Amino acid sequence: MNQRKNIYFASDFHLGVPDYASSLEREKRVVAWLDEIKQDAAAIYLVGDIFDFWFEYKYTAPKYYTRLLGKIAEITDSGIPVHYFIGNHDMWTFGYLEKELGVILHRENVRIQLANKQFLIGHGDGKGPGDKGYKRLKKVFRSPISQWLFARLHPNLAFWMAQFWSYKSRVNNDDPLEFVKENEWLYLYCRHKLKQQHFDYFVFGHRHLPVDVAIDDSSSRYINLGDWIVHFTYAVFDGDTLALRTYPAR
Repeated sequence: MNQRKNIYFASDFHLGVPDYASSLEREKRVVAWLDEIKQDAAAIYLVGDIFDFWFEYKYTAPKYYTRLLGKIAEITDSGIPVHYFIGNHDMWTFGYLEKELGVILHRENVRIQLANKQFLIGHGDGKGPGDKGYKRLKKVFRSPISQWLFARLHPNLAFWMAQFWSYKSRVNNDDPLEFVKENEWLYLYCRHKLKQQHFDYFVFGHRHLPVDVAIDDSSSRYINLGDWIVHFTYAVFDGDTLALRTYPAR
């Protein structure tokens, strides 16, 4: 990697909620950030839940988000790789994003060496101890049979149902709003993985809580990217250090 180049990470834009106007304002902020970082980016990692809901029918995809989609296409066309990780809200993509935007799609965690550092990168949903109900539901959502059945619904009904589920998920979310090691299931997951293989950085989203903490007394760090609903945080790797930053209000 060119040492003068940076690698950027962000997640949980959740475009589409809570309403059109605020989503559009947030989308413009994301696009402004992408416009700035493309000047020195060696790669960009979008680590899940970019959209609050995404489902591709054979001949149609969700409307809206044209500013973001166009900006990503512009960036990949310029030769900068954009890695797109599916999250629990936008897992139903079947080729459109790769073909039209040129992104590199990831459906599972990725182990990768960047410069001389070892990374484990993923959205983070369904990892760690507990939450067995969601883990079972995740298997259903990822089932080709479930996806085929959902695609039989008219898009108007399908997207209404998805928005209702998304709302209920947010209302019923009982994840703590502060970081406590003993209760942070992604931190516990990182600790478990570290016993199997060394990683310098564990990079996840999903929790909507910016975190940068050492794992026990090791040099390895758990980084949670936060979100672009409340925190507007992202991470940048300069070839030596990965650091969380906040994108200022425009």
